[in-house]
Amino acid sequence: MEKAKISASQLFVLIVLFEMGSAILVGIASNAKQDAWIAVLLGMVGGIGIFYIYYGLFVYYPELPLTSYLQEITGKWIGKFIGLFYVAYFIYIAARVLRDFGELLSSTIYNSTPLFVINTLMIITIIYAIHKGFEVLARVGELYFGIVYMTAILGMLLITFSGLIHLDNLKPVLENGLKPVLHTFLAQTINFPFGEMVVFTMLLPFLNDKTKAKKVYLGGMILAGINITITVVINISVLGADLFQLSTFPLLNTIGRIQIADFIERLDVLFMLYLIIGGFFKISIYYYAAVAGAADIFGVTNQRKLGFPIGIIVLFASITIATNYAEHIKEGLVVVPIYLHWPFQIIIPLMLLIIAFFRNRKKAKSPSS
Repeated sequence: MEKAKISASQLFVLIVLFEMGSAILVGIASNAKQDAWIAVLLGMVGGIGIFYIYYGLFVYYPELPLTSYLQEITGKWIGKFIGLFYVAYFIYIAARVLRDFGELLSSTIYNSTPLFVINTLMIITIIYAIHKGFEVLARVGELYFGIVYMTAILGMLLITFSGLIHLDNLKPVLENGLKPVLHTFLAQTINFPFGEMVVFTMLLPFLNDKTKAKKVYLGGMILAGINITITVVINISVLGADLFQLSTFPLLNTIGRIQIADFIERLDVLFMLYLIIGGFFKISIYYYAAVAGAADIFGVTNQRKLGFPIGIIVLFASITIATNYAEHIKEGLVVVPIYLHWPFQIIIPLMLLIIAFFRNRKKAKSPSS
C-alpha cells in the first residue's frame, strides 16, 4: 500500500463526494414514485447498519486494507482469491460509473462526440490524478467540496425563486403501501449508494487519527444521505412522480426548467459542473481501490505501475458492458444488486466479521471510539 496519510476532514469530504456522485445523476429510487425519498432514507439507515460490519473489521485490523485482512482472516490463498474478485468488482463498478457520466455528456452537450472519446478524456485525467498519489486526491477533494456546495445552494435558490416547487406532487404518501418502498430499499438504495461504502475498507488505513473513523464515516454518510433525499424531493416536486420515474437524468430536467424574469435560464452548466466533479471522485476512488488491491494481492511494490493498465481495462469495460444506455441501466437495476452488490457489500463482509470475531475474541479491541 502507498504510504499516504489523510486527515479526518479530508476523508469526510471524499465520503460525501463519493456518495453523492452518480446517485444524484440518475433517478434513484424512482420505482417508488413519490415515495422515493422514503426509500432513500431507509437506504441510509440500512447503510449505517452495514457500516458497523466494515467498522468491526476495521477495529480488528486498523492498519490493513480489505485485501490484506482477507488473507489474515481466511488464509493466504483463499484471501488472495476473494481479494481478486473484489478488485474485479471495483473495476467493474468504476466502469459502470464512467459509462453513466459518458452517456450523460454524449447525450446532452457533446451530441456529436463519440462516447469512447469522452470516456477516454475522463479516464486519462483520473489516471494522472491517481499517479500523483492518494493524498493529492484528498486535497483536491477539499478544494472542490466548497464549489459543489456553493453550486448546490445556488441551484436550490434558483429553483425556489422560479416557483417550480410543488409539494403536492409528493402526495399521497405511501399511496401503494410500504411494499414498493421496501422493495426499492432492498433492491436498490441499501446498495446504491450507501452499500458502495465497502470501497472505503481499502482507504480507512490512510486515516491519520484512527479514533475518528466512526464519527467521520457516519457523518459523511448521513450528510450525503440528507443531500440525496433533498435532491429527490426537489425532483419529484418539480417534475411530478411520473416524469421523475421516466426521466433518464431527472436533475438535468429540473435545472433546465429554471427561468427567472426571462433572463436567468439555460443553467444546465451548473448541473454539468457538479456532475463532472462528482463523477471524477467516484470513479477515482473505485479505480484507486482496484489499483491498490491488485498491488497488494500480487505483491507489486510500486502500485503506480498498475495504474495505466487498470485504467485501460476500466475504459474498455465502460464501452463494452452494454450495447446501449437502456441495457446499461437495466443491468444496473436488475442484475448488479443481486449478483454483485449484496454478496460483495453485505454477505462476504458479514462472514468475514464473524470469522474475525472468533479469531480475535481474546484480543483487546482497538482503536476505541
